Amino acid sequence: MPVGPAASGAGVWEGLVTSALLGTDRRTPPGAARGPGAATALLDAAAAETVRRRAGLRPARAARRPDPAPEDPRPPLPDAAARRLTSLLTDRPGTAGGGRRGSAPDLMELLPQWLETANARGFAPPPQVLPALLDAARGRTDLRPAALAFAGPRALWLARLNPDWRFALRATPGGETAPSGAGAGAAERARRLWDEGLFAERVALLASLRARDPAGARELLASTWATERAEDRLMFLDSLRTGLTAADEPFLEQALTDRSRNVRATAAELLSALPHSALAGRMAARAATCVSLDRTLTPPAITVEAPHECDAGMERDGVVARPPAGRGERSWWFGQLVEAAPLATWPDRLAGRTPEEIVALPVSDGWQSELHAAWCRAAVRQRDGGWARALLGAPTAPEAGGPGAVSLAERAKLLGTLGAGERAEWVAGFIGTHGLSEAFQLLGMCGVPWATPLGRAVVDALNIARDAGSYPWSFSGVMGLAERCLDPSEAGRLDGLLAIPDEPEDASPGAGGYWAEAFQRLVTTLRLRAAMAEELRAAP
Repeated sequence: MPVGPAASGAGVWEGLVTSALLGTDRRTPPGAARGPGAATALLDAAAAETVRRRAGLRPARAARRPDPAPEDPRPPLPDAAARRLTSLLTDRPGTAGGGRRGSAPDLMELLPQWLETANARGFAPPPQVLPALLDAARGRTDLRPAALAFAGPRALWLARLNPDWRFALRATPGGETAPSGAGAGAAERARRLWDEGLFAERVALLASLRARDPAGARELLASTWATERAEDRLMFLDSLRTGLTAADEPFLEQALTDRSRNVRATAAELLSALPHSALAGRMAARAATCVSLDRTLTPPAITVEAPHECDAGMERDGVVARPPAGRGERSWWFGQLVEAAPLATWPDRLAGRTPEEIVALPVSDGWQSELHAAWCRAAVRQRDGGWARALLGAPTAPEAGGPGAVSLAERAKLLGTLGAGERAEWVAGFIGTHGLSEAFQLLGMCGVPWATPLGRAVVDALNIARDAGSYPWSFSGVMGLAERCLDPSEAGRLDGLLAIPDEPEDASPGAGGYWAEAFQRLVTTLRLRAAMAEELRAAP
């Protein structure tokens, strides 16, 4: 029903909204009759009022036109690579019924590798993909460093116009949080941002400054340290891990007296990573009194006498006095002392033995696991490859990880202290002996693409699992890693695995078809990665 003049005027919009919320049975629109036509009349009135309101708007003062976006001097992407990037950014993967992934590649999982290659080649993105690229980086923090490096200066220009992309200003050198350049101007901007910025901006500023001027970052932090909140001091202190040197020791020693237990513990951890620090010396002296060599035994064995108390000096140096539930006090204190002591302490203490010889020694009274676990943590903290090798042991050892590795997590951390080639070789040997059931964390420590021996060990182990008739989603994590990390040149070796195998009598129903589908996805993904790399090698 058309609405008459009574329906116009001030407040009519509010009346229409009220009718819509209450329903036309309870509140008839102005100028309309109660009945079946009231709802249609309400919609007609809302449409007319919308036009009237728009026509009646007074023009606002014109805003200043934004400055033009900066030029990006890098060469443009080749056309094929630009089309590929668009498809990667618009992919919305779904799962097939029953939890099956299907045979189609997960394109979003290939985006990090694509960005890494594009950045290495020095290409600039097409301007029209920047919004989608920033949206992807907004949703996935792991993408941000590579995505923002690829997006270049225009990403900052866009981020200043859209609050949804403000993270780019906080994370990019040259953005609001990382004043670039040198001289008094840059120092003044950094000082102002440190004094007035939001917490996230200050963290980013400190991290950026620490990467290029460690002493300047430490001095900036020291200038406001006494007035910072405890939780902020903890986050700021963590930034000193980058570029940690002996020059940081006086500041960290001062932090050992901090009001916050967590701050004291972090300061102690950083000091213990400096093998010549005073704290490392104090911890070495304490730990050495707890560990000795009993030569009266055959063969000689390590004996442990854990501390009987946690005194004030130990607490000041970062030893946490109260153990977690289920842990004994003495073993808890002992582990912290050994973890913080320089590993160079032990050859001198144990008759000049090498790390391999020390790890091979028996340990009396059930202390072996506690002692070796503490040595594992010390090797990771001090980045000591020699001790890491000794604690890992041979990958083919029956105990699946060597005498010193107490868990898969510890083994993975120890691998992180080794070079990429040695790491891949050790994991390949582990998989060849123990299969894939415990290998996922270890594979995550290996460089991409996997070295040929490692890739072949993974494929061989997957083939063994396939022949055994188990379901492939038991190995879905490893299969997903293989799609992203296996060398694309290995695709040809997998063609023989695409057929549905004959299933043994004790196989899980339908497992053969699922495996064929999983290997098809793997081969398709590898060939797609090869095509992506070729597109990025092409001249623009």
